[in-house]
Amino acid sequence: MKHVIAYLLIFLCCSCTVSAKPPNILIFLADDLGWADLGFQGSTDIRTPNIDRLAARSIRFTDGHVTASVCSPSRAGLLTGRYQQRFGHEANTPPPDQGMDLNQQTMADAMKNRGYRTGLVGKWHLGNADRFYPTERGFDSFYGLREGSRSYFFSPDREDKPSSTKRIEKNGATVAFDGYLTDVFGQQAIEFLEDDSEKPFFLYLSFTAPHGPMHATEEDLERFKNITDKKRRTYAAMIWAMDRAIGKLVDSLKASGKFENTLIWFLSDNGGATGNASINLPLAGHKGIKFEGGTRVPFFAHWPKQFKEPKAFDPMMISLDIMPTCLAAAGAKEEDLNNLDGVNLLPFIRGEKA
Repeated sequence: MKHVIAYLLIFLCCSCTVSAKPPNILIFLADDLGWADLGFQGSTDIRTPNIDRLAARSIRFTDGHVTASVCSPSRAGLLTGRYQQRFGHEANTPPPDQGMDLNQQTMADAMKNRGYRTGLVGKWHLGNADRFYPTERGFDSFYGLREGSRSYFFSPDREDKPSSTKRIEKNGATVAFDGYLTDVFGQQAIEFLEDDSEKPFFLYLSFTAPHGPMHATEEDLERFKNITDKKRRTYAAMIWAMDRAIGKLVDSLKASGKFENTLIWFLSDNGGATGNASINLPLAGHKGIKFEGGTRVPFFAHWPKQFKEPKAFDPMMISLDIMPTCLAAAGAKEEDLNNLDGVNLLPFIRGEKA
């Protein structure tokens, strides 16, 4: 009888292990977004209904930071879980033949090693040369631009020339696109999600919005005609388009039944820039400045299957924590995270650690 019970317990434990599916991972990264420029952050003139709905059901990191106040170093920290100074990635515009250290394991590498299919849609900005290409850094697929910014509309005489590092590419091939780029990125992300693979996914949706140039559609501008400052109106319209893309992606996840077990992160790569009419108040500083306005960003995590009670998480945390938290959620042990500068946030969110 004892042997029967023992075998039964082993069977049940194995069954639980097999049935516990690792979560899908989705990162929404805004570009140069101001601290006060989302509805849930208190904005009165910019509307973000889809982002606000996610935030209302999330763990909201009220003192969340990134590792640099400019784009490329911040992204290097995010995608490696390590301070970018450790591998010399401190410049926002490295020499043309340089990029993120090839010896660094990326989040895409780590998730791929755990059986995930991996995709990047949007801005890369971690090296233009082919050896730094996203599909060489752990991503199964890439649709976007190597550079840091470009026009939001197709421009064959400028950014979309075959020789341009700002051109839109799909897995190395130059592609033309119709419409507004933020909408295009959203649709490409949906197509990645709709793959019929049984594997869990890791998708990094790296928007260029609301980074300059200040481009918006006439329809989106019309929504904010009450904003008299032209640049601020365009900025609001750009954020509205990003919010729309996020809403459609969430709808796609819900339709596929994947929403409940998808860990979604939202943050900006740094604070609002001086040239895009963003508002970082009451924080001091802005993009490129070491004050809070440069590194403290809107930040939340949403995972319905695990985060049952939305709440504000007030202790200071940082974008470096995303990688170890995702790996832990996917089943990695604490010893697997020892080489990372970030920490697994799950025990802190659950109240197991103070």
